[in-house]
Amino acid sequence: MKYFLFILFIIIACLSANAYPIDGYKYTGINRLAYQYKVYQDSTIDSKLKDGAFLMLEDIQLNLLTKNLKWPEENDMMRKSIDRIFDRLEPEYSLSIMDITDPNNITYASRKDHVGYQPGSVGKLAIAIAIFNELERIYGDNWDMIRAVLCTKTVKAGPWAVPNHHTVPFYDIKKDKYYSRHIVEKDEFTLYEWLDHMCSKSSNAAASILMREAILMHTLDVYYDCASYEEMDAVFESTDKDILSDLSEEIMNCPLREIGIDEDEWRLGGFFTRGAERYVPRQGGSIGSTKGMMKYMFALEQGKVVNKRSSLELKRLMYLTDRRIRYAGSRSIAKDAVYFKSGSLYSFKDEPGFIKKKYAGNRFNYMNSVAIIEKQDTLNRKYMVALMSNVLRKNSVNEHYGLAAQMDKLIANR
Repeated sequence: MKYFLFILFIIIACLSANAYPIDGYKYTGINRLAYQYKVYQDSTIDSKLKDGAFLMLEDIQLNLLTKNLKWPEENDMMRKSIDRIFDRLEPEYSLSIMDITDPNNITYASRKDHVGYQPGSVGKLAIAIAIFNELERIYGDNWDMIRAVLCTKTVKAGPWAVPNHHTVPFYDIKKDKYYSRHIVEKDEFTLYEWLDHMCSKSSNAAASILMREAILMHTLDVYYDCASYEEMDAVFESTDKDILSDLSEEIMNCPLREIGIDEDEWRLGGFFTRGAERYVPRQGGSIGSTKGMMKYMFALEQGKVVNKRSSLELKRLMYLTDRRIRYAGSRSIAKDAVYFKSGSLYSFKDEPGFIKKKYAGNRFNYMNSVAIIEKQDTLNRKYMVALMSNVLRKNSVNEHYGLAAQMDKLIANR
């Protein structure tokens, strides 16, 4: 009991970062994009967007579609350069980096890329993959039907959404009113909006709702898009919890195995809210490694995460179009297109003289990021980074800024 009295789990990621291209409202029905696009077009309003945030839907492409690529061997010279950078830091860092500028000469290097970390909210990408995997299973390659379900299927939060830490944006188009608040049980959003809340604001509520919906897609199959909330709720009331737990584990993790990510490289253990775990118990903890995360990005750029069209949509959901934080907040990449997901998880224990601070846990203190960077200069370099750390008693954000600059310089000098 004392363990639970003193432990504090806080999962915080992408506090103010939004994703998806800002001209995507008509395509997705995500209301906040209508507001962002209006700000983008109004020269009298100061925009917080960085120069690299102005790509439109048609500008976002997958970079490795040209051929069937194999995982590259590690580049010794690049790895030695990385080791020299990390020798000046604490040992609790892992990193993977891949230069994909030239698909015929892909370069990979890493540091401790097999070490497992609690991925925090980076793991929410697995939920997005599961959603697209289930939609593909039901509708095949009929993207028009998949998009129709994403745009029109509205689902209610219910008790699955609580408690939740992050606020999400609301935009009343008729009243031109834009504001943020916490999700409550009565809130309803389309699947596209739930995906946006999960990826852009890292909403734990949205993550649990989408895990629920992936289970319902798997269970109800073609009936899913017309099932009522009451009918969907009945699935969880009438099904044994152990069966639901096994089903959730399979739905969330099998798509990762299909793209070559091993269980010890990335695994999602359970839901992101206690309300959801009353219905579907978790199966152990989550784990992630920089190699596992890099395998995801490598497959994404090849169009192999579910399929080519789903991969493109997942990449759009990762595209940063608002204030950048952590690794993505480095000034070295401010002018570049960045596709990003961040997560942190920290916990405290009793320690004489220790003062508790955010992102500075003394029991564990994870801070993780995955990023695809597309340089917007004449050379058009493209590279991908997965960074994970567990430096105790210290907010590592400044080191993450610095590492982003160092990795950018490393790619520039190749």
